[in-house]
Amino acid sequence: MIDTHSHIYGPEFDEDRDAVVARAKEAGVEQILLPNINADTIAPMLDLCGRYPNYCLPMMGLHPEDVHEDFQEVLDGMWQEVSLPSRPYIAIGEVGLDFYWDATYRRQQLDAFEQQVRWARDLGLPLVIHSRNAHRELMGVMERYRSDGLKGIFHCFGGTVAEAHELLSFEGFVLGIGGVLTYKKSSLAGVLSEAVPLERVVLETDSPYLAPVPYRGKRNESAYVAQTMKRLSEVYGRSLSEVENVTTKTAKRLFGLL
Repeated sequence: MIDTHSHIYGPEFDEDRDAVVARAKEAGVEQILLPNINADTIAPMLDLCGRYPNYCLPMMGLHPEDVHEDFQEVLDGMWQEVSLPSRPYIAIGEVGLDFYWDATYRRQQLDAFEQQVRWARDLGLPLVIHSRNAHRELMGVMERYRSDGLKGIFHCFGGTVAEAHELLSFEGFVLGIGGVLTYKKSSLAGVLSEAVPLERVVLETDSPYLAPVPYRGKRNESAYVAQTMKRLSEVYGRSLSEVENVTTKTAKRLFGLL
């Protein structure tokens, strides 16, 4: 298994981070991929990757909820990091659009997202995209780059059959599936079984958020990706080993980890 989306460098894990990594390894997690959030998270993320080389792997990006008036200055600093020939970053992420709580910086979010889409295109890196209450705006940006060979993950997918079809019309992209799939009232299982081939899915936790059943309401961690894999096995009617092999192969191919 690969946890393609985890923030275990965050302060929620300061007391037991090494134990969290040990539990992930014990659960069968081969690698943990770390999307960045803002300028302040780069150092702790890289520190964790330095402690677990080739196991914890970093991305570079500005999360849409962290886009403010000074976003251009932040992006300029991130570009200096990610454009270095010796860069350690395996993707541009976590980037995207989020108008759920507050659309004050809507224009800035759109600008920041499009700039980071161009980074991915120009550097040949995958995108890890966050989208909440912004599907139409997301599609508007992505359509402008449809022929540019982009690839990546639409993270934390929880949309409709129609939205799944729209997102997967971008051939280089897959859907990131996490703990929400295990929730009793979630409609995600039906959407996946109807519209999404297993080969277009990767596993993720979004730790410390969105812990799967039976840990719902608690801090999420990378080891819990196994619960999502188990539920995927039920949804697709395929063995655990097959789900593990398919999702791991997809993640490794996408991030150049083969």
